[in-house]
Amino acid sequence: MTAHHPQTRAVHPPVIVPDGSRPLGVPIYQGHLFSFDTSDELAAAFQGPGEAFIYARMANPTIRALEQSLTELEGGSGTIATGSGMGAVNAVLTALLGSGDHVIAQAALYGGTHALLQDLAARWGVDVTFVSGDDPAEVRDALRDTTKLLYLETVANPTTHVTDLPAFTEAVRGTGVLTVVDNTFVPLLCRPIEHGADIVVHSTTKYLGGHGDTIGGAAVFADPSVHRRVWEHAVELGSSPDPFAAWLTVRGLATMPLRVARQSESALDIARRLAGHPSVTRVHYPGLEDHPQHETARRLLPDGAGGVLAFEPAGGRDAGRIFSEAVELVSLGPSLGDIATLVMHPASTSHRQLDAASLAAAGIGEGTVRLAVGLEHPDDLWADIEQALHKAS
Repeated sequence: MTAHHPQTRAVHPPVIVPDGSRPLGVPIYQGHLFSFDTSDELAAAFQGPGEAFIYARMANPTIRALEQSLTELEGGSGTIATGSGMGAVNAVLTALLGSGDHVIAQAALYGGTHALLQDLAARWGVDVTFVSGDDPAEVRDALRDTTKLLYLETVANPTTHVTDLPAFTEAVRGTGVLTVVDNTFVPLLCRPIEHGADIVVHSTTKYLGGHGDTIGGAAVFADPSVHRRVWEHAVELGSSPDPFAAWLTVRGLATMPLRVARQSESALDIARRLAGHPSVTRVHYPGLEDHPQHETARRLLPDGAGGVLAFEPAGGRDAGRIFSEAVELVSLGPSLGDIATLVMHPASTSHRQLDAASLAAAGIGEGTVRLAVGLEHPDDLWADIEQALHKAS
């Protein structure tokens, strides 16, 4: 390079490849382009996931480290990381569905997923049948020749309804219908592929990243052919994450087991206190013995029921909004799985797209409050919750 002009040398700094040692942690490969020695090598890199790195929208070393980690975490054959949780959901649904196809979905879904299904129905003519998620017979009765997907959530947002994954995946076994499970609420605590799921989606923004400083999503596949099919579409969709965001998520994975265990323990403690409070009419948490799917939760989630709970304040919609705005230590915010505790009123925020009838069908009260428990001491959280309940009563 010393023979070239300064402006040329400025464009071509040395690229250091470790020799004789290796990085202990995952490096951030922020560069988006990779070069080759021959045209044949470049052509081969275009062939699919797992090939040589060529362009970050297709693959990147840091992003691949995250994908391989999540593949092992969920026991799959391959993973596609995306720029957000809805990026993962969009990549899967738009890759696998076409005009005239039929989807069976549980009624209690994340609001963004519900809105996407409505959009696909309106624009693509995708037909959607919603089921309660309580009885697998509903799925068998809803099956058609055009049914392509069964869409479930391990723990539903925000009702904490727990789906009996083995029973529901069995209902479509042998039909060619793929089961998609959103496992965002309970990573580590449940591995849906072990219970028959074909695809597991995550908002990695939540527990996987865990620190409120990155956004991302992922879809994990049991079948490599389905992984390849969705990957080809995701590349064209442009849903890939930024390498730095992927690196932050990899960093978060290291502490996730400790965080999830502590958050589950604290959530159960808070749920029990709320259940005994005179200003609360009902508490939704799978770890409570009176939860409708408590026995299912004990089978699917033997190591803890997660860090998210919901409850109904006695004053309905007004009380739910007042409580959400009266907390001081807890933050009013739209996410979950963070190190800090977050609260929100779904009827006016995440599920604002749903009218009163749709809320009721999804099992969400107009006053329902969702609490995503963080790592604070439970006594400090309870003191804040109590004072907010007093203001809302």
